[in-house]
Amino acid sequence: MIEAVITGILLGLALALSVGPVIFSIIKTRINYGFNSALSFISGVWFSDLLWIFTANFFGNLLKELLLYKTSIGIAGGSFMISLGIFFLFMKKNKIKQETDEFDIKIVRSRNLRLFITGFLINTLNPGVIGLWLAAVSQSLSKSLNQKMVIFGTCLLLNILADLIKINLAGKLKKILTSKNIKTLNVASGILFIIFGIALMVNVILEK
Repeated sequence: MIEAVITGILLGLALALSVGPVIFSIIKTRINYGFNSALSFISGVWFSDLLWIFTANFFGNLLKELLLYKTSIGIAGGSFMISLGIFFLFMKKNKIKQETDEFDIKIVRSRNLRLFITGFLINTLNPGVIGLWLAAVSQSLSKSLNQKMVIFGTCLLLNILADLIKINLAGKLKKILTSKNIKTLNVASGILFIIFGIALMVNVILEK
């Protein structure tokens, strides 16, 4: 069981230290909208990871079938990221007043739901994520169900902790940013999303 914990920690660290569109979204969302909104976004990513882990463990053949459509999934994911990038480039950062009345609360809830769905789609429409979890599960085929639960439970727990730390650090960063810098951050985030989207599409097309 100790081996399973170590495997889970190593896999979790690999995920936590990876640099991709998700980390830039965490920073941008935390600075623009606050902790709860950033948490909504990253919760969508966590739910996507949980879904892929479950699918890889219990429906491995289905996941392999999905990878046959890697190009289509990658193009869809890349197009989604490029669309987000264009939106970020032209979005206007508005200061949010205290949500004290029912109307404001509804707006915040609606935004957080959209952020949750965005996080879910960014992660789900990434063939690299599908391949990662399928590879991780294939390496643990000889493990018992309890060992698998320890491996992936440890991995997800560590990844969640790392994401919460990232959200907290982004909040500290907000205190030293001016409105102009925040606008620059949004533009930079948009450009990076467009780059990630194009890179994802080119990668899956070249692989084909």
